[in-house]
Amino acid sequence: MSAYDLTPLWRSTIGFDRLFNLIDESVRLTGQEHYPPYNIERSSEDHYQITLALAGFSPDEITITAEQNVLTVEGRPGEKDGRQYLYQGISARPFRRVFNLADHVEVKGASFDNGLLRIELAREVPEAMKPRRIAIGIDGAGNDNRKLARHSAA
Repeated sequence: MSAYDLTPLWRSTIGFDRLFNLIDESVRLTGQEHYPPYNIERSSEDHYQITLALAGFSPDEITITAEQNVLTVEGRPGEKDGRQYLYQGISARPFRRVFNLADHVEVKGASFDNGLLRIELAREVPEAMKPRRIAIGIDGAGNDNRKLARHSAA
């Protein structure tokens, strides 16, 4: 496995600490188990859906927790009514799947149908965080700063 040196990025960026931590963590977790299988879809500019294949689970055996940019889905299969399997190819073992969410991404809802758990997500940037145009004012001496900038460049 190759190691990546993020030192040059740390020197030239400000406020991206969380991003670099996520990259570092993902490199370390590449050997992570791939159960249960899942899809991540983007349905529009700010809407996403995570679909997990959870055959053998019922909705009351699944827990979804959202907290501070982290979505956790856990499954604990219940008792199987005393059934004795000769062969069990449908895996219903305990799992814990963690998804890191970007800032302002919120869980809008979840549904369970035909063994598929669907989790709806939406990015909702607060009005104060959206880009806005900054007006250029006049300095204290009554000069228009735009004119001063044009004349000093000439």
